[in-house]
Amino acid sequence: MDDHVTDVAAAVESAVESLLSVLDSARAAQTPTVPPAQLRVLSIISGNRQTNMSRLAETLDVVPSSASRLCDRLEAAGLLRRVPDPRDRREVRLMLTPTARRLLDQIRERRRAALAEVLERMPPGSRQELLRALESFAAAADPAVPAENNNTEGLRTA
Repeated sequence: MDDHVTDVAAAVESAVESLLSVLDSARAAQTPTVPPAQLRVLSIISGNRQTNMSRLAETLDVVPSSASRLCDRLEAAGLLRRVPDPRDRREVRLMLTPTARRLLDQIRERRRAALAEVLERMPPGSRQELLRALESFAAAADPAVPAENNNTEGLRTA
């Protein structure tokens, strides 16, 4: 790996740390506060309506009993319901409650507002460069997109 790519990687890592700080601050301002591990469970379930306990445990890379304990806490907080899977009564499907959906929406809104506040402090041209660079990065990171289809022409590399 050439030194220039290593320097760019270090700059990206630093920017990601700043981004995570902004997002964490927005999450921490949320009431009620929900621990990050539980928020991750809610996000996973939100993204896949067919989530069951074994699929959740696999996605989290934890043993099923750990996933079940997380779900117990979320259910006790009124954020999650376990319902029989209509296709296989032995399976339990995990469903978000309306309260959980509102919570995720509020967190998403807070995060976007916090990001917008930072982006407003950037010059408009830099925001456009950032957008193009992020789109190019996302395309390069997507294993489904062949490298020759990643159009990075015209982007600055430093």
